[in-house]
Amino acid sequence: MVSEKQLIKFTKKGIYCPQGKFYLDPWYPVDHAIISHGHADHARWGMKRYLCQHKSKAILQHRIGSDININSLDYEETLKINGVSVSFHPAGHVIGSAQIRLEHQGYVVVFSGDYKIQPDLISTPFEPVKCHTFITESTFGLPVYNWKTEEQLQKELQDWVKTNQNNNRTSVFFGYSLGKAQRLMSLLDGCDEMYVHRAIHNLNEAILKSGIDLPKTKLWSADLDKKKLQNKIIIAPPALLGSKMLKRIPNAATAICSGWMQIRGNRRWQSVDAGFAVSDHADWNGLISAVKATEAEQVYVCLLYTSPSPRDRG
Repeated sequence: MVSEKQLIKFTKKGIYCPQGKFYLDPWYPVDHAIISHGHADHARWGMKRYLCQHKSKAILQHRIGSDININSLDYEETLKINGVSVSFHPAGHVIGSAQIRLEHQGYVVVFSGDYKIQPDLISTPFEPVKCHTFITESTFGLPVYNWKTEEQLQKELQDWVKTNQNNNRTSVFFGYSLGKAQRLMSLLDGCDEMYVHRAIHNLNEAILKSGIDLPKTKLWSADLDKKKLQNKIIIAPPALLGSKMLKRIPNAATAICSGWMQIRGNRRWQSVDAGFAVSDHADWNGLISAVKATEAEQVYVCLLYTSPSPRDRG
């Protein structure tokens, strides 16, 4: 039986599988990249070939280019690449996110990518995968990070919207265009009309091409009549904080949605009205339980963030 040192190598380009001759979420252009999900820090431009989970395919084509050489697999479908069995397993992070399982000569390595244990209303729930070696993220790897249930978050966000409406204010939520925005849409569905920034709207169109249903939204543009936005809901990327476009919203109440909002002091970092700890990553207990569930003999922990910022994909 091979070992993890023979099956994976940590290189300057990313995690490499010598037997399979492919990389996992590589940082630089390579011949063959296996991608865990569509976020820009995991799926980059310049690979000769891409392999991802089915629901991520249209997202990668939208974000990287419609002409990329890309194939996809369903969850738990297996493909042999140069003798290495490769399969994708639900990560619960965002739509189409996957843990990548490698098996060769009886040895199993699982690369988690980003994951979340807590089920939400829109992503395929996380499923633990037993392995010999597990490579885990650790974005919120401190005991202070403990998330609320989806039901608690839904009530908290919708109550905030209702309070704003009683005060004749428009509710503006800031969340990353892929993952956080769609999750906010699911949490706020049925509360009132939702408008989304074009970046989110375009990603929603790509997701719909994968056959995934999303809550109904309308496109928010700079030339939209202000009266249509009054007391409604707007979801926008964090990059729009402090922008001229934001100033066009009538009597806006603003909120950042990120796991970093778990630390109360972070709310003072931005000139916003509220902060909600809505994260697409595992919290402390989630990380611990995920690692234990793999029964892995060897665990590698990826340290991806050096400082908490509401603009990060928390």
